[in-house]
Amino acid sequence: MRNRRTGAIIRTMMKLGLFIAGSGHHIAAWRDPACDPGAVISLKHYVEMARLAERGLFDLLFTADTNATFGPDDIDVWSRTTGALRLEPLTLLSALAIVTERIGLVSTATTTYLEPYHVARLFASLDQISGGRAGWNLVTSQAAAEALNFNRAAHVPHDERYDRAAEFADVVLGLWDSWDDDAIAADKASGLYFHPEKLHFLNHRGRHFSVRGPLTIKRSPQGRPVVVHAGQSEAGRELAAAYAEVIFTVQQDLEEGRRFAADMKARAGKHGRAAEHVKIMPGVMTIVGRTRREAELRYEKLQALIHPALGIKTLSEIVGFDLSPYPLDGPLPELRQTSTEQVGRQKVVLDMARRENLTLRQLYLRVSGARAHRAICGTAAEIADSLEEWYRAGAADGFNIMPLTYPEGLEDFVGAVIPELQRRGLFRRAYEGRTLRENLGLPVPPSRWAERG
Repeated sequence: MRNRRTGAIIRTMMKLGLFIAGSGHHIAAWRDPACDPGAVISLKHYVEMARLAERGLFDLLFTADTNATFGPDDIDVWSRTTGALRLEPLTLLSALAIVTERIGLVSTATTTYLEPYHVARLFASLDQISGGRAGWNLVTSQAAAEALNFNRAAHVPHDERYDRAAEFADVVLGLWDSWDDDAIAADKASGLYFHPEKLHFLNHRGRHFSVRGPLTIKRSPQGRPVVVHAGQSEAGRELAAAYAEVIFTVQQDLEEGRRFAADMKARAGKHGRAAEHVKIMPGVMTIVGRTRREAELRYEKLQALIHPALGIKTLSEIVGFDLSPYPLDGPLPELRQTSTEQVGRQKVVLDMARRENLTLRQLYLRVSGARAHRAICGTAAEIADSLEEWYRAGAADGFNIMPLTYPEGLEDFVGAVIPELQRRGLFRRAYEGRTLRENLGLPVPPSRWAERG
């Protein structure tokens, strides 16, 4: 955004999402004595975390989803994590909408095995229930096992998934514009409930979908849900550039983060979109201590609880190659980047292994605990320093915070890091508005029918 008088670039304050995930984001968090291993399916737990996050003035809550299991499709792996259990996210966020007032509510819904009308209706409902606080994390399915739960023998190929996703997004956005903002008359005297000319049929016919419409839910106070994306492959970047208003990303290196942010904002510009309307938010695992050593010890305690079989299988899935026959204290074998289901994470991991000359054990400890996201151990001031560095360098508009454990990790962040960011003038002291768009600094998109006049 530019100052109208001077032309200088004005940056809005740092944006913060909270990635909610059961006992915590570390793969062994459920083993921590302070954590409830049943938190992953406890509504009471999520209500407490949502309320705490709202007290901390987070922009949004984010929950990931898959229609199979996260990580390797291996029951031995599942048996060592909580990953095989998960509440359906739209049901969960609808419940959290009732106990919160300002914080955004963002969930994943796949374009690979769902239908556009279902997704449009679900998120439009959440947007109405929450008063304009919903966001859709637009994704293609990574887990090949999802195919087996939707009457398919094999996973949809990568390029076809992204081709379908682009058309899927077009249909969803079109359905969200079914009603003009002033369509409802509710005229009891005349008996006219809505103006017929202000209800629009989409009549979409494309390669993947034929959808008439209209959607049975009107536009919300924020116009429509915010669109989020997390893909880092070439196809994922193009999809994000065309549709995403928030981009969750995986980066370990500051310069790589700057290049990614610059690339995404430039690509968005080619689609006629303003750079400030695309918020780059890398995932960051935070471990807060009164001293750096205290934070490091907390992290090391959980790192030591990662079973080697779990660590090496998780790493193998990310790099797309079975590493179990190789010695744990030996180097990563020579691997080329391939078109695995996790292209972005694969590149981050391979680059990190080569740059730091890590053994397989060192690499799985770095990767499996935080799922290839950056982990920061330190005092509140040191964590704020790191976030500020990325923010001021243009590598991030904000961050998707991934506490090591819940509730302790979130309590530490809200109680110590948020006040430090506020003291530096980097984060809000009160919500700007009641909708997710208002708080993110995003405009209300006009209806396509209004644009046609």
